[in-house]
Amino acid sequence: MISYQVENDLKAEEFVHILQRSTLGERRPVDDAERIAGMLAHGNLILTARDNGQIVGVARSLTDFSFCTYLSDLAVDKDYQHKGIGKELIRRTKLEAPKAKLILLAAPAAVNYYPHIGMKRHEHCFYIDRADELK
Repeated sequence: MISYQVENDLKAEEFVHILQRSTLGERRPVDDAERIAGMLAHGNLILTARDNGQIVGVARSLTDFSFCTYLSDLAVDKDYQHKGIGKELIRRTKLEAPKAKLILLAAPAAVNYYPHIGMKRHEHCFYIDRADELK
């Protein structure tokens, strides 16, 4: 049975483990301990899914609990995918900040997943990687 909980003190080793066991590890700095520590320290809403104590999913968000929640990392162990764990992590994240709009950027492999579970697409998203990219 999968258990879900808020775990804002998630250990870096477990976070890296679940990132590597999902497809997110390819796009996260799993070999940079300082950045991983910063991601955990500044993510203020972290939910986990565990199977008999073993981490099988994580949802790491930044939220003001009033207006917006940015779900930065949603990772589910490849062996546990297609069992509703990702959807449940999203649902529980939303329940922790019910007044806030939940926002995320989809990983390329997950672009079709989010509309499938009922999330709405928004075409007006913009980003930069470095400050010197601004003109």
